[in-house]
Amino acid sequence: MTGRDMRRTAMGASVLVTGLMLAGKLSAWWITGSAAILSDAAESVVHVLATTVAAYSLWYSEQAPDRRHPYGHGKIAYFSAGFEGALIGVAALGIFFAALRALLLGPQLQEIGLGLLITAVLAAINGCLGVFLVVVGGREHSLVLRANGMHVLTDMWTSLGVVIGVALVWATGWLWLDPVVAAIMGANILYTAAKLLRGAFNGLLDQADPEVSGRIITCLNSAVARGDMEGFHQLRHRQADNILWIEFHAFLPGNMGVAAAHDHVTRVERALTALFPETTTYITTHIEPAHLHDDHPDGHEAPEDPLAAGG
Repeated sequence: MTGRDMRRTAMGASVLVTGLMLAGKLSAWWITGSAAILSDAAESVVHVLATTVAAYSLWYSEQAPDRRHPYGHGKIAYFSAGFEGALIGVAALGIFFAALRALLLGPQLQEIGLGLLITAVLAAINGCLGVFLVVVGGREHSLVLRANGMHVLTDMWTSLGVVIGVALVWATGWLWLDPVVAAIMGANILYTAAKLLRGAFNGLLDQADPEVSGRIITCLNSAVARGDMEGFHQLRHRQADNILWIEFHAFLPGNMGVAAAHDHVTRVERALTALFPETTTYITTHIEPAHLHDDHPDGHEAPEDPLAAGG
């Protein structure tokens, strides 16, 4: 199975399970009347819409570059993650409202055992799906799948918290625990929403990943040590979902011919590409005579920027 097929399979599973979660949790709430279970169901309502957007974003991000989008369509992944984070935040606010209402009016619980059983089974299914989505998303460098997986895992932890809280209500008879558990779960959901929004914000601003920067710089320094080039500067990189762009200036001997310079740079580019086997990597290299590179302006990079020079 290709990487694209795996991503589509993972997203298809997410869509199917999301519908099952919504139906199951609404049933559990209808049976029990629990505010905590209602908070869990409310998060699933939001998840249905978020998963729909995520599925479309995954399809759109895989479209080939065109005249209007020469760098491809991968940045929609950050919009999808941000949208999902915003929806999770809205769900958290709804949960807080339901919890406050239950505290003020007093919770009315019934058939708790059956509701707990349904919620526990759904939590187990969600846990398996969430781990699957995060693993596939990480392996395929798909932000859409990772964000969706994080959402699913948040849903799982919410369900487990609800199970524990409602079980305590059942065991102790303290009905006030039900809305309190709902509020705690809402706070956990809000934290996940903030993480997704921060990741989407950083991606839209092309924030460099320190780990990726370190691997690239190590590779380029190794190329200098091997003699493939005399040094480098103006290193930049950006990533959109599973596509990585790398740019740098390579210093080569001024008397080296064009064909030889091309061979040297090609070896460096192949080494860089090998660093990210699961990513589509595009590399742009500018060749400069080593004795003249000081004449080239450093653009907007600060002198102390570790990406500004090397070798």
